[in-house]
Amino acid sequence: MEPVVAPRTFSNRYEVTHLIARGGMAQVYRARDTRLGRFVALKVLFPELSVDRTFVERFRREAQAAANLSHHNIVAVYDWGEDEGTYFIVMELITGNSLATALRAERTMPATRAATIGAQVASALAYAHRNGVVHRDIKPGNVLLTDDGQVKVTDFGIAQAVSTEEGLTMAGSVMGTAAYFSPEQAEGVLVDGRSDLYSLGVVLYEMLAGRPPYVGDSPVAVASMHVRNDPPLLRDLNPAVPESMERIVMKALAKSPDDRYQTADELRADLLRFTEGVPVHAGEVAAAVAATSVVAGATATQVLPAKDNTMAVPAVAVMDGPMTDVATNKKSSPQRTWIAIGLAVLLALIGFFVYRGLVGASTVAIPNVVGQSINVATTDLVNAGLKVGDVTFANSTLQQGFVVSTDPKAGISVKPGTKVNIVESKGPVVPVVVPSVQGQSVAAAEAALHAKGLGYTTVAVQSWSQPVVPGTVLTQQPAGGATANTGTTVQLTILATGGTYPIPDVSGQNQAAAGGTLGQYGLTVGTSSTTQCSGSIASGNVVSTSPPAGTPVAAGTIVNLVVSSGACPVTVPNVVGLDVNTAQTQITNAGLQYQDVTNCPLGQSSTGIIASQSPQALQKVQPGTVIQLYLGCQ
Repeated sequence: MEPVVAPRTFSNRYEVTHLIARGGMAQVYRARDTRLGRFVALKVLFPELSVDRTFVERFRREAQAAANLSHHNIVAVYDWGEDEGTYFIVMELITGNSLATALRAERTMPATRAATIGAQVASALAYAHRNGVVHRDIKPGNVLLTDDGQVKVTDFGIAQAVSTEEGLTMAGSVMGTAAYFSPEQAEGVLVDGRSDLYSLGVVLYEMLAGRPPYVGDSPVAVASMHVRNDPPLLRDLNPAVPESMERIVMKALAKSPDDRYQTADELRADLLRFTEGVPVHAGEVAAAVAATSVVAGATATQVLPAKDNTMAVPAVAVMDGPMTDVATNKKSSPQRTWIAIGLAVLLALIGFFVYRGLVGASTVAIPNVVGQSINVATTDLVNAGLKVGDVTFANSTLQQGFVVSTDPKAGISVKPGTKVNIVESKGPVVPVVVPSVQGQSVAAAEAALHAKGLGYTTVAVQSWSQPVVPGTVLTQQPAGGATANTGTTVQLTILATGGTYPIPDVSGQNQAAAGGTLGQYGLTVGTSSTTQCSGSIASGNVVSTSPPAGTPVAAGTIVNLVVSSGACPVTVPNVVGLDVNTAQTQITNAGLQYQDVTNCPLGQSSTGIIASQSPQALQKVQPGTVIQLYLGCQ
């Protein structure tokens, strides 16, 4: 980080201290939030973007949408604003490096580490997609690696804000992202969450191969490759990549969104299977991409894309020489005419039987893959010209990861490209101890349960009686520690999107700690904090919140802090005329101190009655103030 020579404070709150990075659209600073006393990342957009009102309005909407994404693998967006014509967003400050920096240093990564990072990115994308947000700019520079090993995805708001026709033509925008475009992005058509999965596939490819799948002289050339070219097989570039990991990446890189993983959860689950040594489900797309064909007369073998339901067309020879007009050949004999007719009939018969042969060959028999591992079965089905359909699980005497049955069954003739559903073995039924997953993310809970041979289902509730960390398991049934048979489905209770839960009580905490607590529970600290005196809360600490603690709210709700300005002033009681003991009691009960003063002349004694006091009655003083009590004389 570079120290800032001339620090600037944005919106009278965010004081920049260091420059963290420069990008194509903005500069990122380390800044101090003077109101909450915490450090944040401040992304300041370049002035040329701030003059485009369409961009600014889209940026505002997308920043607000990103601020509602509260997930442990997504960089939190706290605030956004404008200061003297410059627009900025305030984000969680991450201590660590970007994946791009790590790749520059390491070039390639072990497959297990790449899968672990990819699974966390997929977890962030799954949460965003469920909330209607498509990133559109997944690349190593937008994946941050914290010092404690956590992965954070950033730039959800800006990625969407610049995904306009104007944004894609700005200097730096295409150059920075063309290598990670999906084919549909390159063609300028409408995209959905599967486009993010393609981009994540490119990132995984780069982590494993040391380079993106497509490298060209210009962004336009690279974008064209995404649309038209098949990627080089991973293991051709890095033979150390396991075959199952290659299949995962190649499925993510399928040209058609329909051939990719359909959700980020599916991709994450396959990556977790790989890290756990469990057979992965990917197979059909990778095998199709791997099919090669030697082109006649060519000097190299080319990779051809797989096509479904295609039929070979026999070649027709073309005669050389000038065309002769038969009608003008007056010497044509009847013999030649009959020969021509005979040839035509013969060709028609040949064509008919060729056609019948092709039609007859357009069915394939389902191979018997029962008892094979899921990987081998997938390869056999794809090699037979079939597709792998739904994969379900059941307990059986077969080893975990082996095929129990198929639908259609082995031996049945079907058309090429037919999907074959597979029942995969979860192993024999044995008693296991159910792991405790309460409080964990659904992804972590899934991994823990699957490791024990257990399944899970989720039940979403609209409200909860205790503060909730969004995206985590609230309860489970059977409970952690219980004994259940493998194959048992564990019911996980989660909070529905938009569900409500009470605001946690942060009274007594300092402002930074209170902001951290609220952020942990998916809430946003507001910018309009107020002060209030308190006899029990130290100055600068939180007295209460607005809305108050216990109020049911949804994730992303803005919660303002009420901060203590110190102890409240005390009204001095009137003790004149009271006996000294009663006066002392009233002074003490008011939170004040007293000092008895007797100044009787020689020969006189105290009456024990208060004649006067200082400060006088009804004045406002600070707690603990000493009240002078002057006793009468007689």
